[in-house]
Amino acid sequence: MAELIPVNIVIADRSYRLKINPTDEETVRKTVKLINDKILEFKTNFAGKDLQDYVSMVLLWFATEQNKAGTSVILQSGQAEKLNALESLLDKALKQ
Repeated sequence: MAELIPVNIVIADRSYRLKINPTDEETVRKTVKLINDKILEFKTNFAGKDLQDYVSMVLLWFATEQNKAGTSVILQSGQAEKLNALESLLDKALKQ
């Protein structure tokens, strides 16, 4: 069994210290980024009283996506980021 490593993560302006498997670190960090990005998206698009409202919205969205797709939203998000970066490079190359 691998040794657990400590990581500090921040979700909705709150810091959490976790111990995770080293092999899970990238997935955890991508998940945290996705959660914080969705919180920002919901804050921009919907009314809410406080961060708890937005965290709840993200939780509901995340659970719905997991059930609907049956695949990992985190992996899809990473693939979308790579495709966006590739598209950006193509756009720059075409403008030259």
